[in-house]
Order: sequence, then structure tokens, then C-alpha cells
Amino acid sequence: MADAKREIERKFEFDTSPEAGKNGRKAPKKNTRRLPDLSGTAPVAAAEPQGTVDLDAVYYDTPDQRLAADGLTLRRRTGGADAGWHLKLPVAPGVRDEIAAPLSDAVPPALAALVRSRVRDTGLVPLVRLLSSREVVHLKDAEGHLLAELSTDTVRAERLADPPATADWTEVEAELADGVDPDLLDTIEQKFRKAGLRVSDAPSKLARALAETGSARPPQPAPPLDSAGAYVLAYVREQVAALVAHDPAVRRDLPDSVHQMRVATRRLRSAFKTHKRVLDRTVTDPIGEELRWLAGELGVDRDQEVLMDRLQGHLDELPDTLLLGPVRARLTVWNTARRRDSRRRALAVLDGPRYLALLDALDALLADPPLLPGAAKDAAKVFAKAVRRDHDRLAGRVAHALDLEPGPERDLALHEARKAAKRTRYAADSAVPVFGSRAKRFAKQAKAVQSLLGDHQDSVVAREALRLLAAQAHAAGESAFTWGLLYGREEALAERRERGLPDTWAEVERPGW
Repeated sequence: MADAKREIERKFEFDTSPEAGKNGRKAPKKNTRRLPDLSGTAPVAAAEPQGTVDLDAVYYDTPDQRLAADGLTLRRRTGGADAGWHLKLPVAPGVRDEIAAPLSDAVPPALAALVRSRVRDTGLVPLVRLLSSREVVHLKDAEGHLLAELSTDTVRAERLADPPATADWTEVEAELADGVDPDLLDTIEQKFRKAGLRVSDAPSKLARALAETGSARPPQPAPPLDSAGAYVLAYVREQVAALVAHDPAVRRDLPDSVHQMRVATRRLRSAFKTHKRVLDRTVTDPIGEELRWLAGELGVDRDQEVLMDRLQGHLDELPDTLLLGPVRARLTVWNTARRRDSRRRALAVLDGPRYLALLDALDALLADPPLLPGAAKDAAKVFAKAVRRDHDRLAGRVAHALDLEPGPERDLALHEARKAAKRTRYAADSAVPVFGSRAKRFAKQAKAVQSLLGDHQDSVVAREALRLLAAQAHAAGESAFTWGLLYGREEALAERRERGLPDTWAEVERPGW
């Protein structure tokens, strides 16, 4: 079983540049390992040496360094208190999640699964070996609680591929203990800067090792954003990266991860449709269908979770005198039955060949994009027309829904309008790099319509669930009063949303960019 830990750290190195000796300070000699004494620097009360340990780490990646390209590191390390396999996933600058697994000869399956969206069918091979001599100092507060660990590492990097190469350096790492205010890193940086240390340019030891041993993959030139095609491809590339990046979070069952992964699939599908004058739909439509399949498979558990939270919230709002019968127990049993095996199903999808083929298809699209003549045109004109088309499509669906009498037909029409509002919002989001605040403002207006219609659709789904729960309760000889009461509340909520739609829609201005 793999264990997870959130790392908040900052890396430093001794500044040996000529500028480091200015202002009367002498530049430290290369590879010096003398750190300033931080004891007495609030909130640090004591700096306690912990001795030296030798570490031997082999870093694994695909031959074309897909993990390194996305800031991930996978290593097998011996020596020290945490010997084993470690996968580090970037969260934010200076923040990573470290997933650890016991020492073994091969990559542990739990870690291999977390990198599958990037590795796919390509094998992982050892790229670099790092031999480090680490001096450790613990920073503690006045009560003796650990605040941070300072590690001074003297590193030798060895490239494992031909031709062999080595590199040597010394770096200092300050890693916060759990729950410590991140501002402590700023305090440490201030003290270090006065002592001739600066924040390291390298995001990780692996990145530095690859660069200094000549192993790093050459940077890929970014296309200039001077045409509609370039802007569209940049947006598509961003969503593909988000889809891949959320894969490990879904596998780890992190909060909101499924939702965010589904959002990436929806944004991609919308982009393919919105920018049909830029990307050839004979190529993008089949990919869009696969994205729709993926979102549907991922949504089985998520949709039930959202529905359960809604119904549970309704029950919590009722006084006990209106809870007739074992309503909470019945709701729990109903939810458990519907969610049974749904997570296992989602994980099976992520490990299946169809999903991996979809990722390959997205990569192929970006590598050889099916650009149409519109891709070469001015971005502002192309994006403005695309967003206005989606706005007009949404306007037609809203008008159609409002012309209908309340009932199932109108519910369906409002649901279609909701999907159009979502597509319009995503179209505006894709136009932000072109139009800036004007696109952001329009996206916010479209989101308001989407949210209102989304709550209406959630009410439609909830009412169907409540009807089934009432029927089950009645068949079991229980009172169906509470379920009927909740049904009426949902019906009233949906009516309020329908009444509020004209005013909300009136706030949406057709883009005049």
C-alpha cells in the first residue's frame, strides 16, 4: 500500500556568481556547506544537528522523459529513514505530494498506475543515479516541536545512458513539518540570502541532474500566438494537460478530482465544436465521442454523490417531526446500492485500452493538428465569430424553453439550454487570451445562466429519485410522507429557477467584440 505525504519545501544553493560578492560581502567558495545559525530566529528556538546519512537514488522515466516534462519524479532510494520508492507529484510551486511504497526491485503497481496517463504502454527505464551525502538539522520551537528540516546535500549525479556523464553540486533544502506556517520559508530565505545562499533555479534534483549531465530533453518551441490556430491549439493543449494531470488524483480518490477531470473532457469537446472553422471536425468528432464516453464513465459515481448530498441536505433541513419512518436509513441503503462498485468501474476505465487510446489520439492531434484555412486568420475575428455563434445558439434554446408550458418537455428544453450555456461559457474562456477582461465578463454572465439551469436540472433528477424512494417506502409498508414533502420542495425550487431565468438571461450581453 502506498502512503501519501504533502511536501512544502524550498531549495537553495550557495551563490558563487560575481554578483554575490557585492555590497561588501564575500562570495562563498563553491561547494561550501556552512549554513547560518537559525536558532533565535522567530519562531525557531533551536537548530539541532541530526548527523549525516548517505543516500543512493535511481530515477526512472520513459526514454523521452515524459514524467520529467510534467515535473514528476519517480525514484528508488536506499539509505536514510525513508528508503523505498517515491513518486512526487507537483501541486504548486514548492509544494509536492510524495507517494511512497516499500522497497522492491520493480516499480510498485500502485505507483505505476499513478503515472499511467503519461507513460501508457512505454516502459520505465533508469535514467539518472544520484549519490548524496546529507547533513540534517532540525529546527524546533520553544516547546521542542519540529518546525522544519534543513538538509545540506553534496550530490553526485551519474547519467545511466550512453555516453556516461557526471555532475557535482551542493544544495540546501528546507522542508516544513506538517502544519507549520509556510511563512517560515520566507524567514529562512531572508537569513540564507544574507549568508550567500539563493533560491535554486532547478525545480528538483532530477531536473538539475538531467540538465548538468546533458540528459535533458531539448525544450519544445512554443508556437507564436499570432493566429486563430495558435490560440485554439494552446487552449486544447491546456485542457489535455489538465485531463492527464487529474488522472492520478482520481486514482487517489482526492476530493473534486473526478469533477475536474470531467470538466477537462467537456472543455475539449466544446472547443472542438466551437472552433469548427479552425479544427477539422472529421478528425475531432470521433475524439469528442470518446471524450463523451469517458465523462460518462467517470460520472457514474460522481453524479450519485452529488445527488446524495442534495437529498441528505434536504433531510437535514427538516424538523424531526416531519421525518416519518426510517427515511435516513432508507436513503443510506439506496445510496449504497447505487454506488456499489462504481469506483472500481472508474479505475477499470482508466486502466483500459480505450482510455489510453484516447490519450494517444489527443497527443496525435496536437502533434499533427487538422487545421482548416480559418486557422491562419486573425484570432480576434475568428474567436469573436465563434463566441457569437455559441451565444446565438444559447439564445435560441432559452427562447424555445421559455415558450413551452411547464412540464417534462420544458424540463428537457431547459436541460438542452443548460448544455448550450456551458458551451458558451467555455467558448468565452477560450477567448480570454485574445480579449482579456471582456471575455471574462461574458464568461461570468454565461456561467450565471449555466448555474441556474444546472440547479433546475439537478431538481429534475432529484424529483425522479424521490419518486422512486417514495415507491420503495410504500411497498415496504413505510410512510411516504417525507419523500412527498421533499418532492414538493424540489418542485417549488424548480419553478423559482424557471421564473428567474428571464432576468438572468437579460444580463447576458451578446459580445460585440
